[in-house]
Amino acid sequence: MFLRHVLFTAGTQSVSVIFLLPLLLLTVAAELPSCKESDYHFEYTDCDVLGSRWRVAIPNKPETCTGLPDPVKGTQCTFTCNEGEFLDMRTQECQKCVAGTYSLGTGVAFDEWDSFPTGFISHGINVNFGDTYTNCSNSTWIPKGDYVASNTDECTSTLSYAVSLKKPGSVSFQYFYPDSNIFFEFYVQNDQCQSTDSQRRWMKISESDWDTHYVELSSGNNVLYWRTTGFTLAANTAKPVLLKNISILGVSYTSECFHCKPGTYSDKPGAARCIPCAANSYSNKGATACQPCEADKYSGIGSGTCLQRPPCKATDYFYTHTPCDSSGQTQLMYKWIEPKICSESVEEAVQLPASGEMVACTSCNPGFFSSNTSTCEPCPHGFYSNGTECSECPAGTEPVVGFEYKWWNKMPGNMRSSVFSSEYSSTERSTGWEVAGEYIYTTPSDQDSDYMLLTLTVPGYSQPHSLTEDKERVALSRITFVFETKCTADCKLYFMAGQNEWNNVNVESWSGTTGKQSYSYLIKSNNTVSFTWGFQRTAAFNMKNEYSSDLAKIYLVHLTNVIGGVASECRQCALADSASACVPCPSGHYMLNGTGVCISCPSNTIIRPEQPVGKEACIPCGPNTYSNEGRSACMSDCTLALHLKGETLHYDFSPLANATGFQSSPRFTSKGLQYIHHFSVALCGTENRVLASCVDNVTESKRDVKGYICQSTVVPSEIRGQSVVSSQPFSIGDTLIGVSTDHKFDDISSLDGDFPVESELPDVIFYYRSRETTQACKNGRSTSIRLRCDPTVTLKDHVSLPSKCSEGTCDGCSFHFLWRSQHACPLCSERNYKEIVSACIQGIQRTTYVWQQPLRCTGGVSLPSQQISACVTLDFWLKFGVSIGTVAAILLITLICYFWKRTRKLQYKYSKLMMTAGDKECELPAADSCAIMEGEDAEDDLIYLSKKSFFTKIKSYSRERTSDGFDSVPLKSSAAQEMEMN
Repeated sequence: MFLRHVLFTAGTQSVSVIFLLPLLLLTVAAELPSCKESDYHFEYTDCDVLGSRWRVAIPNKPETCTGLPDPVKGTQCTFTCNEGEFLDMRTQECQKCVAGTYSLGTGVAFDEWDSFPTGFISHGINVNFGDTYTNCSNSTWIPKGDYVASNTDECTSTLSYAVSLKKPGSVSFQYFYPDSNIFFEFYVQNDQCQSTDSQRRWMKISESDWDTHYVELSSGNNVLYWRTTGFTLAANTAKPVLLKNISILGVSYTSECFHCKPGTYSDKPGAARCIPCAANSYSNKGATACQPCEADKYSGIGSGTCLQRPPCKATDYFYTHTPCDSSGQTQLMYKWIEPKICSESVEEAVQLPASGEMVACTSCNPGFFSSNTSTCEPCPHGFYSNGTECSECPAGTEPVVGFEYKWWNKMPGNMRSSVFSSEYSSTERSTGWEVAGEYIYTTPSDQDSDYMLLTLTVPGYSQPHSLTEDKERVALSRITFVFETKCTADCKLYFMAGQNEWNNVNVESWSGTTGKQSYSYLIKSNNTVSFTWGFQRTAAFNMKNEYSSDLAKIYLVHLTNVIGGVASECRQCALADSASACVPCPSGHYMLNGTGVCISCPSNTIIRPEQPVGKEACIPCGPNTYSNEGRSACMSDCTLALHLKGETLHYDFSPLANATGFQSSPRFTSKGLQYIHHFSVALCGTENRVLASCVDNVTESKRDVKGYICQSTVVPSEIRGQSVVSSQPFSIGDTLIGVSTDHKFDDISSLDGDFPVESELPDVIFYYRSRETTQACKNGRSTSIRLRCDPTVTLKDHVSLPSKCSEGTCDGCSFHFLWRSQHACPLCSERNYKEIVSACIQGIQRTTYVWQQPLRCTGGVSLPSQQISACVTLDFWLKFGVSIGTVAAILLITLICYFWKRTRKLQYKYSKLMMTAGDKECELPAADSCAIMEGEDAEDDLIYLSKKSFFTKIKSYSRERTSDGFDSVPLKSSAAQEMEMN
């Protein structure tokens, strides 16, 4: 301030001030003390183009001391220290970290998550789709002390960290990703905005408690992203993704060591990692050793404090049966849950109940026998047992291989029990399920939200010798179990199947108290070799143990066709002619009960997938379907002959046979995440047809469901980033059961109300069924696809869903679809077109063929080409007709005149004859007076033809007629004439 005042008041006397400045600086410096080593620290300048830098001293507080060391040339920019060392900036040499600290050398580590370390940013990504907006600002990653946990809702949340590397390095971290209902990805963007490989960015489902992920980084600026999206359509509580121990290598240098966090220690110099404290011990920050807890306190592994031991309660112990001893006896035992944290000496603490009396062991499980009355051993191959002793299968039979557990004296060797904490505590408990003789049950847990897991693992499956291998056969095996649950809260029992304990898919779940019941599941793939039962007492996290008495029991587990399995029975099989070995019956044959004789099934039938014994094994195919070559499934060759109103309509659906995809309208979860249901359909075809496929491209299992029609759930790419996410595939039609025009078939009803008929041409309906059963669909799922003729539709995949069931189903079990297409019309025939004949023009006549409208056919016969023929014009026929008419008229007039003349002559002669007749009646005239002399005709003719005047003719016509109608003509006799002449 004094110097500023002098410069301000100097005015034009700046020259004097310049001379006084050194004196003033010396005066100020004389007032400040000399800098000690604690008053400043060293830092490096930025590297120049030659890779060099300078070490400079930076005061911790400005203007507090004077006499800082002069800058000196620093180490090269690529200089690094090893793990467990740090760079001493005073000597510019690497030194080992002292005990109680650790170092990564050229890296940084983040293992404490009480809050976000400097540089880490977490934010939720808002969802905008059309008019829908979802606020995801609160959906972020949450620090939990030892780790950071992701969001579990339907929002997308990102955790990011930016770091600048002076040389190529790497990032590694531990993660726990147990739930496929959350999509988890990790990727890196460098300063060129290049992302990591999209195939590696999707994290694998955890196969153990914690997995490690490692990615190499390039030099320069790198931004690390951890991104999750919850996807809980089933309204289940998803388990979050956890991160811990994030390490980044490749930074410029590490100038200090990090203190070990509470609960860890390092007892030697030069440590790269700190060691967790053992159970019942603790440590403070920067400890070189762990301290034991007091007698009345306890702690878990890696704990920074000790907790007071609570009084023991009834929920702190469980009961079990000891293995059978050499005397064939077992004992009911009570054991403390390990690790034991309660105290028996505290007031109000319960004591461990006394063990029960020794009782006789139950039998071994089927397929096993008792060895020395102490252990159960499996029967050799080709033998069977009911749990007592092994017997060889008789000739003509084969063992039914599998595993059947119904007595629980000992945990089977291929089963494992574990406890999974929803809050991921460091518990070492492994007693989730315990054997109890007639059943296996869930033991009490530390927290009611813990998952009590029971896992069964098998090596694979093999079909019996008596069954022929056929690719149309749906199931490889079947698992059946009998269970019950008793709950006072919102407990839930899960059944999962997959590749291993952590990489599996939830198959079915039961909530609340359920009575003793059986459930079966078909295994369709050799990849399904792990089965897990998980029991959770409540989904709400609570440190209190309020529902420890809630439990689940499993009485029976039966798995068929297992490699390395044992047999509980033998079944009849067909025999070869030359040996007694079992062979499959030929295709389309069944075995007669009690014999090894194979008999052919009736035509157009299939064989049950189970043991084909008895005539009832032959199942007739549905209408308009036929059996395949192996008699394992009914098929349609995409053709159909339909009789309608006395006519036969022929259909060919081959253009619709290839796999076709369509989807439902967009839907949204409670948080606004958009998703759609995608359907894949392979309508019909022969054995070599293309199957419909629905895949899971999120989890490591890559589950692929194939069949006639299947469904998967798809998250659009605009929500997920680079890829379209498909998950939760399942079959809704793996067998074709019939093709018909009836609206109901085999207890499957097509929705006529949503698909009203639009023409007299009936719809053709394909009926499918899926053998996979669920709790809601105890008879499996079914699908009806209604094909409707619509010549106006040119697309092949114009499929619509019911208006009142926008997801294709109203109950989740029966699916219905309407497929409009021109290829759904019958084949065209001669009755579908008509001919049009043109007028005769210049001697040419054309015949044209056109389709009758409205046209409701496709393919089939083609329209005949136009026909041209010679013809005669209308003018010619008109002239010809006029000429013929004229000639005919002249001829007619001539004939009329001729006959009129003849009539007059006859009339004259008759009149003349009558005048010459006598007066007496009936008296003939005399011969001389009535006879006509020769030559008289000529005279008469002459007299008759004599010319008369016109008035004379008029007068003769007007002469009075007689009563007989003739004219009165005065005639003279020959005698009178003679007298007159004389």
